[in-house]
Amino acid sequence: MQLLADNSSSVSVAKKEIITGADQISAYLPLLKGKRVAMVVNQTSIIGKKPSVDSLLSLGVNIVKVFGPEHGFRGNASNGAKVNNEVDAKTGIPIISLYGKIKRPTKEHLEDVDVMIFDIQDVGARFYTYINTLAHVMESCAEFNKELIVLDRPNPNGYLVDGPILEEHLYSGIGIFPIPIAHGLTMGEFAQMINGEGWIPNKRQCKIRVIKMANYNHEMPYDLPVFPSPNLNSQQSIMLYPSVCLFEGTIISQGRGTYIPFTVLGAPALKGKYDFSFKPVSIQGMSETPLHQNEECFGLDLRKYDINTLRKSKQLNLSWMMELYKAYPYKDKFFDRTQSKQMGDINKLAGTEKFKQQIIDGFSEAEIRKSWEPGLSEFKVKRKKYLIYP
Repeated sequence: MQLLADNSSSVSVAKKEIITGADQISAYLPLLKGKRVAMVVNQTSIIGKKPSVDSLLSLGVNIVKVFGPEHGFRGNASNGAKVNNEVDAKTGIPIISLYGKIKRPTKEHLEDVDVMIFDIQDVGARFYTYINTLAHVMESCAEFNKELIVLDRPNPNGYLVDGPILEEHLYSGIGIFPIPIAHGLTMGEFAQMINGEGWIPNKRQCKIRVIKMANYNHEMPYDLPVFPSPNLNSQQSIMLYPSVCLFEGTIISQGRGTYIPFTVLGAPALKGKYDFSFKPVSIQGMSETPLHQNEECFGLDLRKYDINTLRKSKQLNLSWMMELYKAYPYKDKFFDRTQSKQMGDINKLAGTEKFKQQIIDGFSEAEIRKSWEPGLSEFKVKRKKYLIYP
């Protein structure tokens, strides 16, 4: 595994602007010369302010195809929606979906490819599916002997390493690794962990080359220049996401069906207990059939919640889950998925069956956190082996 680009010390980091791997064209353009290139990208894949596909085409790079993840190449498909293959109207390049009938490139897809580029913005949460896409692409590259170049980007939640470790019997489309809810790694670092921990089937190794960022460390705040998916459409939602997404396994709406998703929490049954309210409606490309559609939901408004509180604690916020469960009048319905197809599996989201029962039994936050050990501490030690940045 090779690292290319700047090696700035942590002392100078705070004084300089972050330069992403994609923006350091001189570090990887020579590696693409005369090669047939495939790219795994979406709307977050930019060089400067221009889509990286367009930028590299203008520099003479021979891009033969593009692979798109969940939400599609242009990032306009709803969460969980299957994405079909198509031809990009702007460039004429074939686009192959990795979030439809197939999850990883096939042998046929890679026959006319010499090198792959992976350039997608992540948000640092286990249930955000782009790390799964990375693993599937690495699996194909390892099997069919293709090099993968990872253009690294900041993890906006890079400061946060917290949550229970996902138990193997709960692996699913929203989690395929034994990691906590918030992993605190960049995509480049995560690629190294996939290789190093033998997570590619048959213990294969993918030949990866990480184009390292300049002037980055994990504690740095990072405002995303392009939002990573339709329902993470504000910096506040991105920062709250690792904590708030757990509510997808409950009867509590996280604001899908509004233009402020993942910054509000509520349900109709909480009327009279909270003054704040919102009403989910069908929004094309965001959430067509949201939980509690066309019903007034009452609960918490987190749009002005001070994110520095999370940064200082370096912990997920569990108090919202504990508070809303306590406030909800029909406790037997809180985690009951039979009520709506829009409710997820709390066990798969949390990564353990203990969490649901702990909330029901009224465990304290300290007791819940204690149950995450020794797994969480062991992950933190393991993580250090793969860090590229301080």
